Amino acid sequence: MSQIAVKNKMQLGQLLLAQGIVTPEQIEKALAEQNEKGHRKLLGELLVEMGYCTENQIALALAQSYSVPYAQVNPKICDAKAIDILPREFLEEHIVLPLFKVYDVLTVAVSEPTNVFLIDEIERISGCKVQVICATTKDINATMQTYLPAANVFVIDDIIDDEGLEDFTLIENITQDIGNLEEIAGQSPVVKLVNYLLYNAVRENASDIHIEPDDKKLRVRYRVDGSLYEKICPPHQMHPAIVSRIKIMAELDIAQRRLPQDGGIHVLIEGRPIDLRVSVMPGHFGEKVVIRIINPQKVLFNLESLGFAYGNLQLFRQVVRSSNGIILVTGPTGSGKNTTLYATLAELNGEDVNICTVEDPVECNMAGINQFQINESAGFEFSTALRSLLRQDPDIIMIGEIRDGITANIAVQAALTGHLVLSTLHTNDAPGAVTRLLDLGVAPYLVSASLIAVLAQRLVRKICSNCKAECEPPAGIKKTVENLNGEVTKFYRGVGCKKCRNTGYAGRIAIHELFVPNEKIMEMINDQANLKKIKDEARQNGMVPLQLDGIEKVKAGIVSIEEILRTVNN
Repeated sequence: MSQIAVKNKMQLGQLLLAQGIVTPEQIEKALAEQNEKGHRKLLGELLVEMGYCTENQIALALAQSYSVPYAQVNPKICDAKAIDILPREFLEEHIVLPLFKVYDVLTVAVSEPTNVFLIDEIERISGCKVQVICATTKDINATMQTYLPAANVFVIDDIIDDEGLEDFTLIENITQDIGNLEEIAGQSPVVKLVNYLLYNAVRENASDIHIEPDDKKLRVRYRVDGSLYEKICPPHQMHPAIVSRIKIMAELDIAQRRLPQDGGIHVLIEGRPIDLRVSVMPGHFGEKVVIRIINPQKVLFNLESLGFAYGNLQLFRQVVRSSNGIILVTGPTGSGKNTTLYATLAELNGEDVNICTVEDPVECNMAGINQFQINESAGFEFSTALRSLLRQDPDIIMIGEIRDGITANIAVQAALTGHLVLSTLHTNDAPGAVTRLLDLGVAPYLVSASLIAVLAQRLVRKICSNCKAECEPPAGIKKTVENLNGEVTKFYRGVGCKKCRNTGYAGRIAIHELFVPNEKIMEMINDQANLKKIKDEARQNGMVPLQLDGIEKVKAGIVSIEEILRTVNN
């Protein structure tokens, strides 16, 4: 028989009353609700639902009454090996969580310490003596899901110390047999190494992981704040097993090594969901893997956080409230275009608008917005998706990227028929989007009639606040700033510290160039005027070029002048 004495048994209502947690009137109301509506819910569940007490109060009252410990369980106090002692189905059905085993004593968390029959059954199945801890159903389920996730979700924790890499040398001779590779990919050293790489990449705010084989060397690099740096060099012989492990996680074909493959992985790191986009590319010395990390907690869903100058922010907010037209965000790959679009959609989102997106792939799920992912292999391309989307009665359409003339022309037609269209282009500056649309085959009069704004942007590294110091730049740089009509009296840079890995930089911020065509510029576009003339007119109309917006951030001591000149060289 279990440790709980049956003679102490007392009904829950009496327990809560005796400890002053609820009043007799509240008990009566809960019982009346239970009887009148034929509730199958227990009294404790109804009391919590009606707001008379909390789950924690009930669990604590039960623990005190039956002389068992009470704890708020979490993954940190749970041994994964102990969970394997009991069948998964049993754990989920009875809401039981094994915490740890010491000799022949198994400590388990339960929400009902009064259920002596359940505890006897645990002793029978486990063959251990059972020590009970009382916890809430919510805490037990949350912890259980960390260790027993859905089949397509991998749980990763800090299971390896930074210096604890010696175990990885256990695999020295990797055979090229596919069957053996699949087996080796599941062995502990490989699993630990992949987990280590993913965990630390998230912890260090990396955007990408590069796994690169050479003739005799395997290196892993992280991209942090736009720059790559080498993290570790695992044993070269582990490369096939590491790639196979990642392919298994991403549900790719481990037997296919001659063609590129793309896939996705959903992981939990310290209870946080992280999405990973995996790209595998065959190379001369083996397959190279790049993993893009999409951390929902790092996505900025408000425009104020994106580094806009006050004037640009006010004007951009004004144009995105337009009822129709095209707004483009331009810049090179990795300049934060999608982040800006997501922040814009978040600001426009509401119950009175139908917002639809077509993306490749969907990078971040947004509540209240209809998101569609293209599938080129199935024939579901941007142009195909857009044609169908226009029959979905959208108010606002976001296109992940305008890649071809067909997509560009459909987007223009949508903008001219009462829709607000947001999308991205790859151009060097904002006015250059006009030339790009013309090159894609959009008629000049359609461009002038539909284009309402273009936002060009770059991401620049911020000076590390921990090692920021005033400096004197070379005379040549000062002269360049003067030629740009930038008046900077004090220059700053980061001298390098442990916090920023001695780079002098920590984090990134965007610089912007907002191009809003006026009537004169629309006429110039219609007449296919020279791009330089369009740029000159835009600047006279108040457009702040990228470099000058960057210099304003130099004045504020946020960015170094070297970083602005490196990023924007026109």
